[in-house]
Amino acid sequence: MRSPNTVLDSLTKQSTRENYKFERIYRNLYNVEFYLMAYAKIYAKEGNMTQGVDGQTIDGMSLERIERLIESLKDCSYQPKPSKRVYIPKKNGGKRPLGIPSFEDKLVQEVVRSLLEAMYEKTFSIHSHGFRPEKSCHTALMQVKDRFTGAKWFVEGDIKGFFDNIDHHKLIEILKRKINDDKFIDLIWKFLKAGFLEDWQYHKTYSGTPQGGIISPILSNIYLNDLDNFVLAYKDKFDKGKGRKRLTEYRTREARLHRANARYKEKWEEMNEEEKEQALQHLDELKNHMMELPYKDPMDENYKRIQYVRYADDFLIGVIGSKEDCQQIKHDISTFLSEELKIELSQEKTLITHSSKRARFLGYDIKISHDNKTTKYTASGHKQRTRTMSCELLLPHEVWRNKLIEYKALEIDEKTQKWKSIHRAHLLQNDDLEILMIYNAEIRGLYNYYKLANNVYKLDGFKFIMEYSMYKTFANKYKSSVRKIHRKYSKNGDFAVRYETANGSKIAFFYKDGFKKKLLPSSYADIDVISKTRNIIYNRTGLIERLVAKECEWCHATDVDLEIHHIKKLKDLEGKKRWEKRMIERNRKTMALCKKCHVDLHNGKLD
Repeated sequence: MRSPNTVLDSLTKQSTRENYKFERIYRNLYNVEFYLMAYAKIYAKEGNMTQGVDGQTIDGMSLERIERLIESLKDCSYQPKPSKRVYIPKKNGGKRPLGIPSFEDKLVQEVVRSLLEAMYEKTFSIHSHGFRPEKSCHTALMQVKDRFTGAKWFVEGDIKGFFDNIDHHKLIEILKRKINDDKFIDLIWKFLKAGFLEDWQYHKTYSGTPQGGIISPILSNIYLNDLDNFVLAYKDKFDKGKGRKRLTEYRTREARLHRANARYKEKWEEMNEEEKEQALQHLDELKNHMMELPYKDPMDENYKRIQYVRYADDFLIGVIGSKEDCQQIKHDISTFLSEELKIELSQEKTLITHSSKRARFLGYDIKISHDNKTTKYTASGHKQRTRTMSCELLLPHEVWRNKLIEYKALEIDEKTQKWKSIHRAHLLQNDDLEILMIYNAEIRGLYNYYKLANNVYKLDGFKFIMEYSMYKTFANKYKSSVRKIHRKYSKNGDFAVRYETANGSKIAFFYKDGFKKKLLPSSYADIDVISKTRNIIYNRTGLIERLVAKECEWCHATDVDLEIHHIKKLKDLEGKKRWEKRMIERNRKTMALCKKCHVDLHNGKLD
């Protein structure tokens, strides 16, 4: 069997060939190594311990399960099971539907996803950032910051119910442009038409990608790649002029400054100190008068530009042009989506916003600075504008306020609108270290996402409320006061919790690293926790080596078929049984067992 690395590298190399069509892709689904690679990638996710409609989880994973799966794919009897639909709460109080596929379907989908990514990733636009290796929300935001300088208008794109409304026939048509393999295409059809089960009632799916499916993100990028290409072609036609023309009035004031400077320079040696001081003051007035105006004509009709950035189904367009241009762009994109991709642009939510106001993209406020301040001097001592028409990323005030409410750390008086930090009752059963680490993780998590913002320092207010909420939580837990708690846990003025480890006593401090703006380097290094794929070469992990070793880790029987026992969290183990103690000692959520030992474990007979 060929190594997955060899196959995927070969597909990647062919992917950029114009008009090239991939054939015989489906046969890679007969390769056990692909499933081992998929298993190694997805096994650690807690969701794998949630039962699908077949009642199965990742627990009991074995080579035998993979072989049965491959046999069903070979004779084309494989049929994805409907996903189990559950609902999770949304921030606005509503509920979001979530699909839970069976584990076998997740395994097949991960193999299909890796093949699709190898075939398509290199062909995707540099303006697309969602669900891609080495891309993230932060890379999208940095591209906005770097490329939207000078924008006069924003078009905030919103596709109505995108993931639920992808047209299946159009998606298959797009896939067939590059893939000439009926079996592979039929397999994707099966996933699209698998349906879902809600309250034990089956529902067919007529549009959209598989709910909760591993292949949904890559399919959505393949689908919207046509939109990316359309906007780039639109940009080629729309962009106009090499640069804005110089503003006439600015040139007049600049000439006046140069003439005055030349006059004073000629007779400088003849002037006394008072005359020199008056001359410098006059030149400074002329300079400031000149700098009141932009260097180039912001209303130049012969200069137009479009910039475009997309993350999944959210996109933002920056326009140097008129409002009428923006309305035409919105209309043309709406027409393209409707006629070509069979999806709908939300007319109400797709906003046209002047750049002096704030647009919202990926949770950040986007604004173009209209500040004419000259706070920087060049090497020759001349004043220089530093922020005029530059793009700014900002932290919205309501984001951290709503987070405090969501965490139940803040109470707002309805009459006075005064803020008050409150204790969090649901944390009272946790130990001291857990309470501290939860607060730290929540503060650090919000900062890590908004660290690109110019005003990220405003998270000091968020930290202040969280800090006193933590004090009150400790005080409520120990029936004490905030003052006494602070005195008890204070170490050199900082709140700290002492705890014991195998290596002795240690101290954990409340978050004190500050909130400094941190931009990505120009290479747009990955910040978010995002999907990693071909940027990491697949090698057999310790888990896979244990699976194929055919030696039971409990009874040490050799040359036996193994099943991997999985648990959701180590902290859920009580440590009373010997097998639990062994997993805790090894800090592993998995154990390779022979079939008999695995059955005994679940029957409570292993010890």
